[in-house]
Amino acid sequence: MTTCETGPNDALREGLRNTGPHDGPHDGPAEDRRPLREVLREDVQTVLDKDPAAGSRAEVLLYPHIHALWTYRLAHWLWGRGHRVCARALSLLARAVSGIEIHPGARIGRRFFVDHGTAVVIGETVRIGDDVMLYHQVTLGSVGWWKDLRRPSGSRRHPVVGDRVVIGTGASVLGPVTIGADSRIGAHSVVLDDLPPRSRVVAAASAALPPLDTAAPADAAALDSSALILPEGTHAS
Repeated sequence: MTTCETGPNDALREGLRNTGPHDGPHDGPAEDRRPLREVLREDVQTVLDKDPAAGSRAEVLLYPHIHALWTYRLAHWLWGRGHRVCARALSLLARAVSGIEIHPGARIGRRFFVDHGTAVVIGETVRIGDDVMLYHQVTLGSVGWWKDLRRPSGSRRHPVVGDRVVIGTGASVLGPVTIGADSRIGAHSVVLDDLPPRSRVVAAASAALPPLDTAAPADAAALDSSALILPEGTHAS
């Protein structure tokens, strides 16, 4: 049975500084042994560098991303030492405060940034490289428990995201795929296969329909969704 008996000061210091040991080529960044002050300063500077709306370091401290990232760091440290219940509790707290859900087992590199952050989900076996940026509503998840149960025990179920990848609003990267470095995944894309470095993925753009005739009588036929002109291959629900 695991407990939260680790000394709070030591756990906070080590958790904020470390991302966890490096177990293999796809298991995430190596353990970060830099001074805590340097790690925290870099996290804040990353937001200032990537978000034009960030006006000061004090303002950055109110960003949901910062609360989620620093809480994740501590939860990950506890997770790696067997304190899984405590780690889960911290993750739940961070989700309630920030809207960002990061499993404590995930591994995240340096200068990571989640812009806005609401409804971001990062699964347990996700591995994220350095200088990665996500926008809100991004999911780095699995393809479903019915497939995961057929995998060998301990297999990776979630994506590996290479260095300097940017993933746009509402995009989903699902399953044990690898996203090569310097790739860009556009808003609302769904990625189910490996991508080589420097890939570009975009979702289909919405179709612009003819303008409504507002001068016509507002009868039931005019308001019926079936009267709209839909793109070829689509159906009204």
